[in-house]
Order: sequence, then C-alpha cells, then structure tokens
Amino acid sequence: MIYFSAVGMVNALGNDVAQIAQSLTTGSSPGMTLQEGWLTEDRPIWLGAVTADLPAIPADLLSHRSRNNQLLLAALAQIETQIQAAIAQYGKDRVAVIMGTSTSGISEGEEAVRYFHQHGEFPQGYDYPQQELGDPSQFMAEFLDLSGPAYTLSTACSSSARAIISGKRLIESGLVDAAIVGGADSLCRMPINGFNSLESLSHGRCTPFGQNRDGINIGEAAALILLTREPADVALLGVGESSDAWHMSAPHPEGLGAERAINMALNMAGLNADDVGYINAHGTATPLNDQVEAAVIHRLFSDRTPCSSTKHLTGHTLGAAGATEAALSWLIITHNLSLPHQDFALTPRDASLPDIWLAEAGEPLIKPVILSNSFAFGGNNASILIGRPS
Repeated sequence: MIYFSAVGMVNALGNDVAQIAQSLTTGSSPGMTLQEGWLTEDRPIWLGAVTADLPAIPADLLSHRSRNNQLLLAALAQIETQIQAAIAQYGKDRVAVIMGTSTSGISEGEEAVRYFHQHGEFPQGYDYPQQELGDPSQFMAEFLDLSGPAYTLSTACSSSARAIISGKRLIESGLVDAAIVGGADSLCRMPINGFNSLESLSHGRCTPFGQNRDGINIGEAAALILLTREPADVALLGVGESSDAWHMSAPHPEGLGAERAINMALNMAGLNADDVGYINAHGTATPLNDQVEAAVIHRLFSDRTPCSSTKHLTGHTLGAAGATEAALSWLIITHNLSLPHQDFALTPRDASLPDIWLAEAGEPLIKPVILSNSFAFGGNNASILIGRPS
C-alpha cells in the first residue's frame, strides 16, 4: 500500500498546514481578495493569492526563477526534513519527482515580452526555460540533487491529481521507492484572461452549487506530497482516471467519464459508495460543471455522503488543484477537522440540481475515507481516494 508520508502546501487559506487547518475550520480565506490590473478590460476580479514572503531561488538555479517554483519551495520547506530522510534511506536515484502545472513560469514570460516591447530586448536574467511546462519537476530534482525519474504533467485541472497517480504507479512498478508528487500554479494574466474570454470567470466570489453561480475564481497554490510504502496515518486507497474527449472545455453532459474515474478508484480500494465519508467535489461554480458533477454524485452516492467544494476558499488553482484538494483531504483526516461546508450566504443553493448531501457548518467526518475529484478541460478526469489504513 502507498501512504502519504508528508504533506506541505500553501494557498489562499494560509501559508502552512497549521494556518490552512485554522482557515478551513472557520471557513475564511485571507488570500481571497478583490484585485485590479489582471484583465485586459477594466474591472476588478476575485483571486486567491498566496500572501507569504516566498523563498528565493538559489543563485545556482536562477534559470528556474519563477513564482511558480518559489511556491514549490514554500511547500517543500514544510516537509524537507522528511524528504531528505527518504533520500538518505533510498538513494538519489530511487526518489521520483512528478509535478503538475498549467502555468509554470508563464508570468515571467509575460513580463519579459512586455519589457521587450518597451526596450527592444529581453530583461536581464530572463531565461526561456523558466516558462516551460516541464520546469517545475526539473527544478525540484536539481534543487534536491535527485537523479531518479522527474517529469511534469499538464492536463489542465487534473494535472497534479495525475501526478499523484503517476507517483503511485512508479513505486508499485518497482522503479522507485518514494515519489515527491504534487504541483503548483501561480497567478498570471494569460489563463485569467483566457477564462474571461470563455465567460467562465465569476463577477463576484464564486458560489459552487449556488443558484446564481456564474463561474470560477482563479487561485494560486502549491502542494507537495511524499509518497512511500512506509505506514502512515493516511493511505492512498485507490485512484481512477478517464478521458471523455467530449468537448474542448465542457464536461460530458451525463458525466460518464467522471463516473468511470470514481468507480475505478472505489474498485481499486475494494470499497463501495457507502464506505466514503466525504467527497471533495471538483465544484468549479460554473453552471455546467456543478450540474453534471451533482448528477454523477447523485447516481453513485445518492444523498447519503456529505460533499462540498473548497474552491470558494482557495480559488480554482488549475494545475495545482488536484494535489491541493488531496492535501486538504489529508488535513481533514489527520487533524480531525469538521467538513468544509458549502457556503450559500451569497446565493441560495440551486434547487434544480440533483439531491446530494452538501455539507453544512460543523459536520464531522464520520468515516475516515475521502474522495477527491478533479475534472479537467477535454474531459480529462481523475479521482483520488484516501483514508485511514484498515
């Protein structure tokens, strides 16, 4: 069995696991604020930002200088002791690094292009690999001086969930003994304006499963998970993945691929729907996503399993969402937190959605098994099932 041996993360909820646990309990999000200057049109938008002073990129790795990699360093600092112990135990060639991202250092690329238009040359220190999608894993491997497998996945909003799945498979195949998995995405103008052009950005705070929901809030985050076979409090019980190939940006209208991914995770774990204590829904707060996901949850779980989306607290962290929400699920189990409740203060619950159990404030986790869903553009679906080992 594969275990979550250590977890570190930063997001709009807080700058370390303790802060994030406190914010998750109170339902507050210090980094979720109304910001200006991101859109090509002149209007402010709600974004989930990391408020920490981030670690600097070391001088010998300046070609990897990006906010994305700084977010990874902030998450790494929380669990570097456990990671170094794993490296010492297994060897540098037996520890994999698999990251997920959709932005990498694109923000630095944007700044470089603006500077070029103004000055006719790129700014000092700009290096094209900063913005390559493979850079997060390469940076992490170089920073930790590792020689095992290192690669990045970019499948939109399921990227870092698939990184977790890939790490599990590498360990089970015998290619490595440990895997540092997760991902990061940083705020930048290209995806923000891209989602705005798709009319998918909310005009206010996003309201998953709400009657008047009108889109997402984008956030930034990093989450790192050390996977090993060493017994720990939380095990990776099962994983599932599928591909609809239904539409470039819309989910399958019946959610068939999402349903396959969930069933695959349950079957791998040898569990049924009634064994799950909580579902961290993908819950983007777009009209179509929430409608389809609610239908899938209703078909598989009826109204017997509490669920909610945490994206009104973190923002949609895109390529980092899968690992971020798996890490939040780990936090709920290990810190005995009440379930994140679905906040309908801004708009009533959408009564037209299928009848599912949306968690209210203060509900405990009765069964220590959590399903975390990540459903991406192109119908790229991933489900992660974690829980207390039996």
